[in-house]
Amino acid sequence: MRANKLRSFLTSLGIIIGIASVIVIISVGAGAQSLIVNQINSIGSNLIGILPGASDSNGPPASALGIIVTTLKYKDAVDISQQVAHVTAVTSYNTGMGSISYQNTKSDAKYYGVMDQYLVVEDTSLIAGRFFSAEEEKGNNRVAILGYRAWQDLFGGDDAIGKKIKIKKEFFEVIGVIKERGTSGFQNQDNIVLIPISTAQNIMLGVNYVNFIRVKVDNADHLDEAVSDINSLLRDNHNIRESQPSDFSVRNVKDAIDILLNITNALKFFLAAIAAISLVVGGVGVMNIMLAAVNERIREIGLRRAVGARRSSIMLQFILETVTITVVGGLIGIFFGASVSAIVAVVARFLGYQWDLVVSWQSIILGTSVAALVGLVFGIYPAQRAAKLDPIEALRYE
Repeated sequence: MRANKLRSFLTSLGIIIGIASVIVIISVGAGAQSLIVNQINSIGSNLIGILPGASDSNGPPASALGIIVTTLKYKDAVDISQQVAHVTAVTSYNTGMGSISYQNTKSDAKYYGVMDQYLVVEDTSLIAGRFFSAEEEKGNNRVAILGYRAWQDLFGGDDAIGKKIKIKKEFFEVIGVIKERGTSGFQNQDNIVLIPISTAQNIMLGVNYVNFIRVKVDNADHLDEAVSDINSLLRDNHNIRESQPSDFSVRNVKDAIDILLNITNALKFFLAAIAAISLVVGGVGVMNIMLAAVNERIREIGLRRAVGARRSSIMLQFILETVTITVVGGLIGIFFGASVSAIVAVVARFLGYQWDLVVSWQSIILGTSVAALVGLVFGIYPAQRAAKLDPIEALRYE
């Protein structure tokens, strides 16, 4: 390796890239999983989510994939709040997009139609003003609560209470500002505007359904009981027969985490398998170089055989050389892969995401072992070819 530095580096380059790719994918996949878990846990461990559309236990409903399903109603949320034991707060959500402005200042904030128990469900509070009441929730009132970022963008931190903002073509009176919350549940919670759900449905969107419902339970130990009661209540509300599947999906936080982890695990290992193909390409490159090395060192092989070296010794020499090159390449690949993973984690944290840097010992051991295995497998043929050389013919070789 010292005598042929550039060739040794180029020989191991495919291994370096392959191992680095596998390490990065496994690490970034684990970081993405930590983001999912952190984001969901930041919403609360005693929450239940209800989405429209049927689903099985292994996957999300169609509405989670962006397909509009209209089976959930505002009445469902009200009934859950009034009839299900251990429920402390409920809010349904309708989402909308549109230009939000104050005088000549505009913001790209998303607006949500929610219920008056939103603050309890989301476990947050106001830094100014008040939240709308139950009467305003049901009365098509044009009142709005600003997220912290939306407040800064529209008013620059000045007093916004009592001011009129414009959402699409409708004017709303600002009655409150929510404290800074950051990113939660894959959504920037500061760049939002909240309005009563009746206003969102009847005035802004013209719909009679809700996009999803969140339910807060008094204790995480009561989640399963609450989920069962909610399922029974909504099936009754929707007149679903016992033999028919539900047209909604009820999940608690643990179920949501398990489903998402199953999906991301499958995706992570699928991508890692694709990245591992580059190791095969790198192994072929190593074999080609070692075959060239055998041709360059025929006289050396002949001399060793002439002074008593066995074929097994020659074979072992070339296999060890190949394994050494691939293991060194693997270690360099692990270093670069870990470095890239660390950079990704730093950038994600800088952007406000709860991203954990995960480079496990298992992945390092796996990377080193795979590199050694590649060297062993692709070094056997060149080693066998070297061991089979006739010593007399090898000494005559020019």
